[in-house]
Amino acid sequence: MADDSKASNVGGRYAQALFDLANDEKKLAAVEADLKALKKMRADSRDFQILLASPAFSTEDKGRALAAIADKAKFDATTKKFLGLLAANGRVSVLPSVITSFEALSAVARGVVSAQVTSAVALTAAQSKGVAAALRTALGKDPEIETRVDPSILGGIKVRVGSRLFDASLRSKLDSLKFALKRA
Repeated sequence: MADDSKASNVGGRYAQALFDLANDEKKLAAVEADLKALKKMRADSRDFQILLASPAFSTEDKGRALAAIADKAKFDATTKKFLGLLAANGRVSVLPSVITSFEALSAVARGVVSAQVTSAVALTAAQSKGVAAALRTALGKDPEIETRVDPSILGGIKVRVGSRLFDASLRSKLDSLKFALKRA
């Protein structure tokens, strides 16, 4: 647990430095788009996850791999330099924390709030608009929604905004019912 908070703090400091640099260079949107692409790559590729976390790869190997990915994806020069710095400092493993922290800083700067919505099946456009409208009303800010599909929740949705979790999933309702029946 202490390692997670330490990584988060390091990631937060790197994210703040990158955010300040990107803001000064007027490249916030480009850098954020690059980081979102890296986040998606990490979610989609087990090999990329291993590369980031494994001590079996040298700092140089990680740097070369990130440089190749950045070149292939045509990332902004600021993002490329930042990834090189992370690799040179041996901090590639904190990249997920950097991305999360950068997204939070960017959302605050734009005056929006980030929300992660998890549903059992993919939401339709109308359902997404409904969730966005409900969040806008509840939070008083425009939400920036990231959706995930998790069939294990069976039905309903879970919405995470910052450290708050609104759980209206069928799985949690069944678990509550099961607990109540055991006590009866």
